[in-house]
Order: sequence, then structure tokens, then C-alpha cells
Amino acid sequence: MNAADHEAYRPRIDAALTVFTSDKRAELATVSPNLAGFVDAAVEFVSGGKRLRPLFCRAGWLISGGDPDDERFDHAAASLEWLHGSALAHDDLMDGSDTRRGRPSLHRAFEDLHRSEGMRGSAEGHGAAVAILLGDLMLSWVDEQFRRSQLPRVLEALPWLDRCKTEVAAGQYLDVLAQAHDNVGVSEAMLVVRFKSAKYTVERPLHLGAALAGAPASLLEALSNVAIPLGEAFQLRDDVLGLFGDPGVTGKPAGDDLREGKRTVLIARAAELGSDADRSRIDELLGSADGIEELTDLIERTGALAAVESDIERLERAAQDAMSTLPPGADDAIGPLLAKSTRRSH
Repeated sequence: MNAADHEAYRPRIDAALTVFTSDKRAELATVSPNLAGFVDAAVEFVSGGKRLRPLFCRAGWLISGGDPDDERFDHAAASLEWLHGSALAHDDLMDGSDTRRGRPSLHRAFEDLHRSEGMRGSAEGHGAAVAILLGDLMLSWVDEQFRRSQLPRVLEALPWLDRCKTEVAAGQYLDVLAQAHDNVGVSEAMLVVRFKSAKYTVERPLHLGAALAGAPASLLEALSNVAIPLGEAFQLRDDVLGLFGDPGVTGKPAGDDLREGKRTVLIARAAELGSDADRSRIDELLGSADGIEELTDLIERTGALAAVESDIERLERAAQDAMSTLPPGADDAIGPLLAKSTRRSH
């Protein structure tokens, strides 16, 4: 399977999501016509993404001998888009983010709707309430669409999905906790990277696909050896793009992590490599919109950006080296996704 095959598979993910949401829209229409916009907001929110998690799930399926033409698998893979959507909806609300993929974040969109329709009460409270509910709705749809695949090993694979959901929540909590403390070191920041992103973006999707195809424990372990460094490199690239990328390409304002007070690896590296005066400025400016420009310069000046770029290269090499332990043909399945994860502009 080459890069073109990955791109050719994306419409199948979209088609599985469309079938599922058409059924959910019809089901909820019997409750109230007011729910049409609720469903439509969830559908729109997961549209236009990179589909990395379903693609990694498919890579695990193919490496483990799954049938590339089995359309039942499409539902299992597509279900991971609801997990991602749920995490992003709640993450944006917690961070107070205004945009997602170049569009208003869910809570901002429903704030605007509240104002434009002259509803009663707090627009901010309304937006927050709807974003929480939409996140919950999408999380419930993960299991529902996953089971809809009716693949023979769905029940055997469900524990991997359970772990995935638990781990991303744990990673989110560690991220929130880090923001409440000063002097978060590189190892602590990397723990957030591993659980908030690496596991649920790469490792568990690979495991899910492999488990659905009946992979042995030895192969699942070998997949982890590839997935963890690759997933960590993916998130570090995301952090770099969030600060130094083009907002017109990333769909997010540059410096959001700094404004939100995120103790990212970039910040941890800057504190590690900088002077006492630099560390004082980080503590003073992190979490303020006024400090974005100065902190961006500080991260570059201290060598933190160069250090994180070096981390990404090291992790990418580790993932590539670990691929040698996978079955023949695995490089065709994961190789293009490796480049898509770490050498990207959005």
C-alpha cells in the first residue's frame, strides 16, 4: 500500500461517516426537529481532517492480514474520527480557543448563534453547554459506529478502544495539571505528549486495526515500538507548527499554546536551555496574549526550537528503525503515514 492508496481510502472513511450520521439524523428527527442542527454541527466538525487515526487503524489491519476490500472495517476505522472530534470539542472549550481548522470552534459557533437569534441568557454559557454536549455525543458515537462494523473480532478489540479513551482523558488531565504548575520539566511535558497524543493518534489505532485482524501479542508489541516515537514526533511537530506555522495553513492562530499557558516541550526546553532571566520571563509571560511575540523569540534564541527539531528527527529515526521488526510490506502501510505525521505544514 502506498501514499496514493491512503488518499484513495479517505473517501471510504467519509462514506462510512455519512451512512452512520444519516441514520442518526433520521433517528433524532423523530425526537425533535431542533436536533437537526445539533447533528449537523457534529458532522461538520469532523469534516476536513487529516483522517490520520483511521489511516493508522487501517495500517494495523493490513499489516496483520486484514482484507483491504472489507467495507465492514471502514466503520471501525471511521469511528475514531468521533473520538478525535470529542477530544477537540472539549479541548477547545478548556483552552478558550476561537478557531479549529479555520472555522469557529464549537463553543464560539454556538455563542454566535445565541447572539444572532437573540436568545435569552448568557451566550458564553450557551456555547460552552452545547460544546460539552456535542463532545459527549461524539464520544458515544465512537462505540456505536465501531460495533456497527460487525467484524468477527469486534469484542476482542474493544479493550483497545477502552484503553484509548481512558488514556486520552488521562493525557488531557496531565496537560491541565501542568498548566497549573511552574517549572514543568521536559520529561513531564513528554509524558503529556505521550498520553494526550501519541497513544491515541498512532499506537491505539494501530492496535485496534491489528486486533480486528487477529494479530498476535508479539506483533502488537512491535507496533508499539514504532507507534510511540512516531506519535511523539507527530505531537512535537504539531507544537512547532502551532507557534511557527502559517495560520492560513494550520487553521489556528499562531501562539495559541502560549496564550493558553501550555507547558509544552518547547517551553520546557526553553526553560532548560535559557538563563535565570529567561525562566523568569517565561513565568511572567506564559498565559498572556501580550507575551506571545517575546516568548516566540525566546524559544528560538535559547535554542529550544532547534532542540525540539532534533527531538523530532531522533524520534522519527527510532520509528523507522523499529519498522524493521514488522512483517514484510509494513513499510508500505506505515511509511507514508510517518512522513505525513512529521513532515507537514498543518
